[in-house]
Amino acid sequence: MLEALAAFIARNTRRVLLVAAAIVLMAGVYGAPVVGKLDSEDEFDDPAAEAILARDALQAATGADPGPAIIALVRLGAPVSSPAAQGKLRRVERALRSQPGVAYVNAPRPGDRRTPLVSKDQESAYLTAGFDAGVDRSGVADALQAKLARERGVTLGGPVIAQQQVPAQVEDDLKRAEMIAFPILFVLSLFVFRSGVAALLPLAVGSCSILLTFAALRLINEIEPMSVFAINLITGAGLGLAIDYSLFMVSRFREELERGSSTSEALQATMRTAGRTVLFSAVTVAAALASLIVFQQRFLFSMGVGGALVSLMAAVTSVTLLPALLAALGPRVNALSPRRWQLAMHRDAAQVQAGFWYRMSRFVMRRAAIIAAGASIMLIAAGLPFLRIEFTGVDASVLPPERSARVVSDALAKDFPEGSGPPVYVAIRASRDQEPEVRAYARELAELSGAVAVTPPMGPYDGLWRVDVIPRGGLLDEVSKQLVADVRAVPAPFEQVLVGGGTANFVDQLDSLGAHLKPGLVLLCTTTLVILFLLTGSLILPLKTLLMNVLTVSAAFGLLVLIFQDGRLENVLNFTSQGALEASQPILLFAITFGLATDYGVFLLTRIKEARDAGASERESVAIGIERTGRIITAAAVLFCIAIGAFATSDVIFIKQVGIGTALGVIIDATLVRALLVPSLMALLGRWNWWAPRPLARLHAAVGMREGEPLKRAT
Repeated sequence: MLEALAAFIARNTRRVLLVAAAIVLMAGVYGAPVVGKLDSEDEFDDPAAEAILARDALQAATGADPGPAIIALVRLGAPVSSPAAQGKLRRVERALRSQPGVAYVNAPRPGDRRTPLVSKDQESAYLTAGFDAGVDRSGVADALQAKLARERGVTLGGPVIAQQQVPAQVEDDLKRAEMIAFPILFVLSLFVFRSGVAALLPLAVGSCSILLTFAALRLINEIEPMSVFAINLITGAGLGLAIDYSLFMVSRFREELERGSSTSEALQATMRTAGRTVLFSAVTVAAALASLIVFQQRFLFSMGVGGALVSLMAAVTSVTLLPALLAALGPRVNALSPRRWQLAMHRDAAQVQAGFWYRMSRFVMRRAAIIAAGASIMLIAAGLPFLRIEFTGVDASVLPPERSARVVSDALAKDFPEGSGPPVYVAIRASRDQEPEVRAYARELAELSGAVAVTPPMGPYDGLWRVDVIPRGGLLDEVSKQLVADVRAVPAPFEQVLVGGGTANFVDQLDSLGAHLKPGLVLLCTTTLVILFLLTGSLILPLKTLLMNVLTVSAAFGLLVLIFQDGRLENVLNFTSQGALEASQPILLFAITFGLATDYGVFLLTRIKEARDAGASERESVAIGIERTGRIITAAAVLFCIAIGAFATSDVIFIKQVGIGTALGVIIDATLVRALLVPSLMALLGRWNWWAPRPLARLHAAVGMREGEPLKRAT
């Protein structure tokens, strides 16, 4: 099929390019505005979690959000009891109460010096405002910021402000990352592709893939709301995969031209071999990322959808637009190249089996046992810190220190007494006649060790009572998380008791992630095994690839713990450690890194299998495969690391974790795994690498991949 497509493209090159240009143009017009249409609320929530049910129940009963939406930090410049300070507080309170959409305001009362709303030094205070249910939260927040902008010493923070500032910061960071990455990628592509013309191809493929994915994402967003954070993955992965696939296709096209093939013949051979490998690779990456759709958090679900889409779009572009460009260019794909680079291109394309990667793989295979053990020990040692990983959530602390939501969050944690954190609220389904039991239950909650205070029961609102438990710690502190567990453990003689609030939401998020982790892993591993079996016809190679991918991912995770949880590179990478990793990041990074590791594995195994099918011995086929892909995989890995590693410049810490974690995984896979572990293990297993039970062998003979040609011997 791919050969027929290549022949069609060769005959209709101009038409294909014109149609492709029209499609990309329409996709750009329709898809470019997608960023402004994506949301950032409830990104990390499971809609079925108890905390979300508690929030929804109180919203329905009271007509207002149960938690504070806005926190107004007021630097008084005088003791809180002074007339000037009281006047300032009353002005801020009036401004909050007068804003349409604000349901309630909590403010310190005159003469109340011991409230958590007043700072330890008595010269600062804060007010909280809750919104009406169903209002445009962002619009109300914008109006309040404009109204209070003239009031000196007032800084607005809280959940809604943080939800505005995090995606805004991510968008700014994305633009900066693109400005950094594109010029570097082009310059390095010149050295990798050894031609000015060829170096432009991955940028063209990547840009088209991203625009097509944006258009598809906008369509999906009309049906199922998508997260704005998916844009980061789409951009980074789109560029990275375009580089991988372009490099693989262009290298094969050059090989075929070097053999003396015409442009049309070279294109058909390239599509039959590299084109099919690209499709296998893209399906593998898409399947790995699609495993994220089993999670209920919109952040992970959107990453799964966006990542799978951009993988497939990169593949489609690589087997349609890229072949058309190659057909139009022909031998001119090597144009704008110094003579030294031209000689290197001819040497690479000639497949001389005496290059660096060939010699190194032979060296490794002669010492297979020692090198396999050494590489495995290094990967396991790098992964050991992952065993002590701690998790945190997404709140204002992920923002840079100058953002107002972060300023307010830091001030509440540092300057105010215990009980300044958001409450753990309890929604109790009980009648008015059960008021004595509700009050008795509230008194039991007040005796919990993690509680500073408990408010008197409020209600009933349409049969629902509310009790607020004020924690001793902050939003994500251990004492607050333990308080949620303790509140839920207290027996209650009521029809329904639901515990909510920011801390409860985070506890439920961890539980939800853990509950959906197993089906996600099963889906990921199963699809990987099936695709690699269809590629290789072996049962051993897919299982071995699975094991090596796990080692790669665990090593990357271990290094992330050292960097972000332990804060070992805070000054170098410009971040403040939260003492933990954001809870969804290991799952996201596992899917991304696992998919990319398999991506490079597909490239390598395809060339090894091709050499073996052509008659090479077991070790010779491994050496030939590594020689023909070593430079490509290494170059692709470096360029991919720059494309997605540019997110390390982000000021939002969990985006920084995605960029650095993915780059670490790619580097580990392209060096320790592909250069050392793969050849050593294949040498140790020999013919057993290709073993499969007879029923599976017959299945692969019918539907699998075989394309070897007579082997060109070493010169």
